[in-house]
Amino acid sequence: MEMGSIDAVQTALGEQGYVCGRALATVVFLSLQLGRPLFLEGEAGTGKTEIAKAIAAATGRRLIRLQCYEGLDAASAVYEWNFAAQMIAIRAAEAEGAADREILRSELFSGDYLIERPLLQAMRPDAAGAPVLLIDEIDRTDEPFEAFLLEALSDYQVTIPELGTIAAPEPPIVILTSNRTREVHDALKRRCLYHWVDYPDLERELAILKARVPEASDALSRAVVAFVQRLRTEDLFKRPGVAETIDWAKCLLALDVIELSPEVIADTLGAILKYQDDIQKLQGSEAKRLLDALADEAPV
Repeated sequence: MEMGSIDAVQTALGEQGYVCGRALATVVFLSLQLGRPLFLEGEAGTGKTEIAKAIAAATGRRLIRLQCYEGLDAASAVYEWNFAAQMIAIRAAEAEGAADREILRSELFSGDYLIERPLLQAMRPDAAGAPVLLIDEIDRTDEPFEAFLLEALSDYQVTIPELGTIAAPEPPIVILTSNRTREVHDALKRRCLYHWVDYPDLERELAILKARVPEASDALSRAVVAFVQRLRTEDLFKRPGVAETIDWAKCLLALDVIELSPEVIADTLGAILKYQDDIQKLQGSEAKRLLDALADEAPV
């Protein structure tokens, strides 16, 4: 589907179950039009990863995901050689009496023994168009990998010493995400268009929940969203994200819950809170206090 305007972006993403505001739709539109990487930063669970999936689905492109972690290096992100297969080929050559080492070496370091990792996969031509490359949680890596990534995204090419430089025939659609566990270097951010993905307001979160869990009743959906919104104002170690809102609603449906109660909340806190200290704060009368506060705020 073409996304030739901001409105078209909102519509296309909405059809994939991703409800976004105009500011986010604008930066996505600009990223697609200008061919610039998009850097999305925000709390965990606010939908940063999901937008890459929605863009891939809306455009009919392949989604390639590079999940970042501490210690990730260029080799792991780009390629590696299938050493087990190479050793088997060497043993077979020795058994057959093959003597030409140069020929054997050229065969061993050919595409037949190359294991392509996400960055190299993203540089390959694709009949459906350049893929969507999701570089997820870039803040988990270290500065040397950032520097390498800066170079790779500058020219959209990678170099394999044994094979040479491989350049993308068409730049991939690049989405980088960060939970801001540390600051990402300014040089990398300058290569990208930037957007902070915040928690949605009540109406947008309600729209998201209806899109992702349409089987939930209006009353239950509104109660769930209102409670989670109130919960985010509490002094918690980790506030629940939109992902937790969706998970909680699904849990409540699985339990055939019609309306919220302190008992139901206590039984299902593990769906919305992921730290024991936070769960303990909501035990006892705290859940009832929040429900009563919401009831007082509800329009008559």
